[in-house]
Amino acid sequence: MHSARTYPRRRLSWVRLATMLALGLLNMSCGGGRSDTGEAVRMIQNTGSDTMLQLAQAWAETYGALHPELSIAVTGGGSGAGIAALINGTTEVANASRRIKDEEVAKLPSPPQEHQVAVDALAVIVHPDNPVSQLTLRQLSDVYQGKVTNWRQLGGLDAPIILLSRETNSGTHVYFLEEVLRLGDKESTDIFASQTLLMPSSVGITSEIRRNPNAIGYDGLGYVTAEEKVLALADSDDGRYVRPSVATARDGSYPLARGLFLYTSGQERAEVKDYIAWIMGDDGQAIVARLGFVASEK
Repeated sequence: MHSARTYPRRRLSWVRLATMLALGLLNMSCGGGRSDTGEAVRMIQNTGSDTMLQLAQAWAETYGALHPELSIAVTGGGSGAGIAALINGTTEVANASRRIKDEEVAKLPSPPQEHQVAVDALAVIVHPDNPVSQLTLRQLSDVYQGKVTNWRQLGGLDAPIILLSRETNSGTHVYFLEEVLRLGDKESTDIFASQTLLMPSSVGITSEIRRNPNAIGYDGLGYVTAEEKVLALADSDDGRYVRPSVATARDGSYPLARGLFLYTSGQERAEVKDYIAWIMGDDGQAIVARLGFVASEK
């Protein structure tokens, strides 16, 4: 794994130039307010992935205690929302549970820098009373396309399958679409079944799973509690069924492990550069491990 990736520079249109100027004004406005010691308070805006929200909040709280002259504002909304905010200049750091797309890179006023800060195992979850304990990725794809609609078809009870998914602006939604529904086939046009319920947050999925014994959903491993049942997955019909964990995400045996990223655009301010370096260091990565994610390789 790499710590940062820089994308090639593109010619700026006047619209992009205006966006870049707006970002400059945002940076200039970050000096408002003063700390208890009388120092000017600087601000970092951090927006994006709901999968990373608890992680980002923990980083901000810990780093902020070490640097009272710095205020770190963390908001969620999904990976797409974070990257959109980076494009329009309303955030300096975008959290994403997927890699930035080429069409998003093209809209940025300056080339982005990519920092892989953790690895997450995407868990497929059901109600604890559900007797189904394992699925292949092909079965899971058929379920979410609406080809399999009753738990009895999977060795469970005679009950309809209630499909839960994150909303479309979520990087988790995009990852699940590409790696599960489409099974990694870039030519596939398969989509979620029309009856899929789109949930606004990771917490929304886990809450519905606990309430509904017929529901199935997916969530970052760090959000799963003892009140949900985690399914073992196999990447083929004759493959080994593996449960998600820190160990299986790290060794690659769990088929739905993915990187978590921070994106910035253009030259990073000193405060931002130092903050990301701290996240990538021992203290920041200790928080990654504590919250159930896998620390990024250095």
